[in-house]
Amino acid sequence: MTIPVLVPEQHWTCPSCDFTDVTRIAGHVSHLHPCKGQRLLMVPMVPAGTKSVHVVRDPDDYVGGTLIRTDAEGRPVSHVNVIRDDGMDAVVYPVAAVITREELEELHRV
Repeated sequence: MTIPVLVPEQHWTCPSCDFTDVTRIAGHVSHLHPCKGQRLLMVPMVPAGTKSVHVVRDPDDYVGGTLIRTDAEGRPVSHVNVIRDDGMDAVVYPVAAVITREELEELHRV
């Protein structure tokens, strides 16, 4: 006896542009795309028919010499929220500290 494996189609839309997509992966619960409406940031998509909005957040701290995600216009971004009637999702862009080899060696000498 053969049992067919059913993989449901999930239709996705972007709240900030006209991009749509379809996935056919069982258990697929989130989807990202580089959005033209949000300066090419990787933002979450929502299931088709979901009312939502993207909110792009700037870093609250001084950027200084850290490596941080920037948008297509060079502005630093810390995260993007997608706010829906039934909740919120977020994409967080982690910040990385930068240190030179000389600075690291100096720390080890102390």
